Amino acid sequence: MDRGFIFGDGVYEVVPVYGGQLFCFAQHMARLERSLTELRLANPLTQAEWANIALQLVAAYAQSTGFEAPNLDQLIYIQVTRGVALRDHVMPRNIAPTVFIMTQAMNLPTAQQRSQGVACITLDEFRWKKAHIKSTSLLGAVFARQASFDAGAVETILFRDGYLSEAAASNVWIVKDGCVFGPPKDNLVLEGIRYSLIEIICQSRGIGFALRRIHKDEVLQADEVLLSSATKEVLPVTQLDVKPVGLGVPGPVYAQLYAGYQQAKTS
Repeated sequence: MDRGFIFGDGVYEVVPVYGGQLFCFAQHMARLERSLTELRLANPLTQAEWANIALQLVAAYAQSTGFEAPNLDQLIYIQVTRGVALRDHVMPRNIAPTVFIMTQAMNLPTAQQRSQGVACITLDEFRWKKAHIKSTSLLGAVFARQASFDAGAVETILFRDGYLSEAAASNVWIVKDGCVFGPPKDNLVLEGIRYSLIEIICQSRGIGFALRRIHKDEVLQADEVLLSSATKEVLPVTQLDVKPVGLGVPGPVYAQLYAGYQQAKTS
């Protein structure tokens, strides 16, 4: 009778682990707090308690696989639901939230995907208008990702009323004339942790950066299109709807962002 199972009434976070260390953990905890607030849920644990459990899992998983923790990149999955109650759409009060945490090995993009880029397709956005909540109700994202899988592509890039929102499980960026542009932070986009990280990398490398509404025509005419997520880090899109993006190869801005991302992982 858990409301996460019955209604999808919960939120989640996915935290990368590099070299046994939680990556951008404070930022993930801040986003978890924002999602919980939107659901009118109190955070059941402190940041220190979340970190302690996560690091125990990191060590236990590394031991179970026979690898030392620093040699095994992992993904920590955190889920908080409203808890167990008789089925009723109204949010019940005074029930204990359910906390679920797991870890698994992280599968990063292949060397071929990095060197050649990946293919994506586009679809009109058909999901709800509270995309800023990292909700466990992911059926819309499942359908969007399935569409790209069926087409032999890596991601589905979504447009709402002709403007870029995000992909099924990634944020989307375009590069034009050496500058990086992304959709604004609002209720139509899940603000990825890499939003702030990419901005920091751009600032450190003298790359222009701005958030604004991006029309679909701009995406189709971009010099570069990039995906970002916990598992993709930063990944170049070189084919969109079976047409080349820019020159059809990973571009120079991607190379700089990827290098900066790798540096951030070890700093």
